[in-house]
Amino acid sequence: MEFQSTMLVIFLVVFLVTNVEEASAFSSERLETSRTFSSRRHLQDENLEPDGLSMRPGEATQRLGGNTGPTVWSEFGGLAQKYDPVNLGQGFPDWLPPKFAVDSLVEAVQDSAKSPHQYTRPAGHPNLVQQLARRYSIHMKQDIEPMSEVAVTVGASQALYISLQTLVEPGDEVVLFEPFFDLYVNQVKLAGGTPVFVPLRFVPYDDSDENVVSGGEWRLEKEDLAKVVSPRTKAIILNSPHNPTGKIFTKSEMETIAESLELAGPQCVVLSDEVYKYIVHAPPKDAILDESPLCHGHTHFASLPGMWDRTITISSAGKTFSATGWQVGWCIGPQRLIGPIHTLLPYIQFCASTVIQEALARSLSRADQPYEGHESYYDYLKFKYTRKRDLLVEALTEAGFAVPDYDKTPGGGFFIFARVSKAIEKAIPSKYMMQENDAAPGGVTRQDWALCQWMAEEIGLLCIPASPFFSLEQVEEGASDRFIRVAFCKNDETIEAAAEALQKLKTLATNESLVSTTTV
Repeated sequence: MEFQSTMLVIFLVVFLVTNVEEASAFSSERLETSRTFSSRRHLQDENLEPDGLSMRPGEATQRLGGNTGPTVWSEFGGLAQKYDPVNLGQGFPDWLPPKFAVDSLVEAVQDSAKSPHQYTRPAGHPNLVQQLARRYSIHMKQDIEPMSEVAVTVGASQALYISLQTLVEPGDEVVLFEPFFDLYVNQVKLAGGTPVFVPLRFVPYDDSDENVVSGGEWRLEKEDLAKVVSPRTKAIILNSPHNPTGKIFTKSEMETIAESLELAGPQCVVLSDEVYKYIVHAPPKDAILDESPLCHGHTHFASLPGMWDRTITISSAGKTFSATGWQVGWCIGPQRLIGPIHTLLPYIQFCASTVIQEALARSLSRADQPYEGHESYYDYLKFKYTRKRDLLVEALTEAGFAVPDYDKTPGGGFFIFARVSKAIEKAIPSKYMMQENDAAPGGVTRQDWALCQWMAEEIGLLCIPASPFFSLEQVEEGASDRFIRVAFCKNDETIEAAAEALQKLKTLATNESLVSTTTV
């Protein structure tokens, strides 16, 4: 009995000690969990709304850094609604697509036999990729395989986005030539990459008279590109014809880009954004041997020696057919680069609109036929834009802006990057200058922004300031102060109304100049 009592006591002691240790461990664990939760809660409190809901952004949003607030487009879109100025801002035509394109769309909608109202192939509607392969085989002067070397996307912006997603890893660098289309920067960041900027140098025709502002051209210097290209460079984005300047990269400049790929290494790819290829209104004189047989004055970067395997060519239908709302774009390139895009496409959207893809496929063949007295729709398009360009050039020059001389400087697209005269600079009301504005680069309205805001609010004309097309470093150095972007993809009545507003600007600038002279 005594032995049994002793064993019972020992058992109870062991039981109590064990449970006390477990309880202590459990208590410590709960305390640590509580501390961790409290710490996390404390960190989250900084991102809580008054109702206690967490607003901590996801990784993609965080990659954009501070670039998640208002933009130049939201800002000037608001000014357009409020003041109703003549709008030469955003780059979309204010007329209908050509009749054959509208007819193609109606036919596609009503085609019950082919029924293009359901899902189609994620990588691209068969009829469209075959048409694109046929055309790009001529562009590139080599056979393009429609099912493996073409990918159809929702517009060219998505084509660029998904290309970057398949190429870029965190820490990789992507070269941008500045000024640049502002969308490029954040797309690079969303892919986890770091944008690296190479300046295009503005070279005036003649700045010998300090009182006269000259037009000029933008040039890529070989040394500027060589400074930034390294084994970290994963991609170079080339846009020719160029938004916002209208520049067409010369053959020698494209060869410089091709040579830089050797400095970067075999992993580096050129993303060639060619959405304006059919709007070359001032063809370069040295491009005859290298130009596309279908696009007079345009050279496809991928057609240069050895560049097919290093290039994803990006384009769309919106600019060519005056149908930016159709939102069909594409990527063309070797299977090793297009295959990963095919893999990602179903996870971004299952397919671009089947109806629109079918309509575009039917439109492409019709665009080669005679149109409005011209050999093809593409010839008509060039003629139309050249005439509109000349109308706007005359109005801008008369108002005191300096513009490119298209007899000596090649040009494409439908923007003019106009240089601001000294008289106009002096006329800008001080109340618009250096004001706080979250939408402006650096949060401050520099001269280009102030001018465009003044014009929208008081002159009756909306243009886009240059600063959003430059890196913040270049903006703060004043590189964008004296330029604004003006679109001429508008009907004649709109351009004529803009000319009247520009005359009003000229009158105000002249009066301000007279006042300044009298005061002195």
